[in-house]
Amino acid sequence: MNHIDITVLQQLHRWRAQGLHAVLATVVRTWGSSPRPVGAMMALCENGQTVGSVSGGCIEDDLLQRYTRLGEQMDHARGWAQPPRHVTYGVTADEAHRFGLPCGGTLELVLEFDPDAQGLQQLTEQLLSGALVRRSLDLATGEATLSQTDAPQALAIDAQTLHNVLGPGYRMLLIGAGTLTEYLATMAIFNGFVVTICDPRQEYMASLQIQGVQRSTLMPDDAVTAFRPDLRSCVIALSHDPKLDDMALLEAMQSPAFYVGAIGSRRNAQSRRERMQEHFDVAPDTLARLHSPAGLSIGSKTPAEIAVSIMAQVIAHKNGNLIA
Repeated sequence: MNHIDITVLQQLHRWRAQGLHAVLATVVRTWGSSPRPVGAMMALCENGQTVGSVSGGCIEDDLLQRYTRLGEQMDHARGWAQPPRHVTYGVTADEAHRFGLPCGGTLELVLEFDPDAQGLQQLTEQLLSGALVRRSLDLATGEATLSQTDAPQALAIDAQTLHNVLGPGYRMLLIGAGTLTEYLATMAIFNGFVVTICDPRQEYMASLQIQGVQRSTLMPDDAVTAFRPDLRSCVIALSHDPKLDDMALLEAMQSPAFYVGAIGSRRNAQSRRERMQEHFDVAPDTLARLHSPAGLSIGSKTPAEIAVSIMAQVIAHKNGNLIA
């Protein structure tokens, strides 16, 4: 689940708690080239405010005209009490051009009218606590039920029900404080990650200028254990100090984290692998999970450029592009 999804649900809850009418739009199917993936969400308030996105902008404009006071098509006497609706955009080439979809792109939305405020509050509270929640929407009545689940699942829809598994958000644990760490943490925050920076060296932690991150002064291997990496977590060692990096990486490689990385030259990376095999008997398939040197090969030299290369590789793996 992306950070923007939680933002959408939180704002939707605030509108509904204030007694305002609102619509939740969820992308449930796409064909061809679609600008937003299945599961993407957008909320619209009756006053014309929006949060989130389901396309590049033109579909949002059409939804605003249809379902807010900015337009004239919404029957406010009856419209807010209606059950969920399916809406499809981009079926023809003319429509795709009109709504700004890529050539051949089509997407189907489910629109929920006036989602229950109490249910939205329960959902956001569970997501913020780190829970993985299945939200099941009855497409005939609009009633939504929540249940906790153990593993992320793709959005599923049939004639009766829309099932959407949400949370937890993506997290990043960075080992070692420094300039590169600040650049990478900033990029990760912009991409919706909750970032934790760990460094037991007090002088390094004291020099950090970045805001909006969690800080840990535990020994790195203990920090990884406390972090409890899951399928939406990544751990990256940036300290250049084997005493800090190696122990953290040993813990991280045994976890379900979708990405484990470490900076360093190719020679240092090879030395690290040899140490781990010789002294810790780490299996080759486990070592294969380690991305070191971390980052895509883009000729990066400066800390900012290295951070770009690492963030790009992390995003590629998050999105299932395992070639990168």
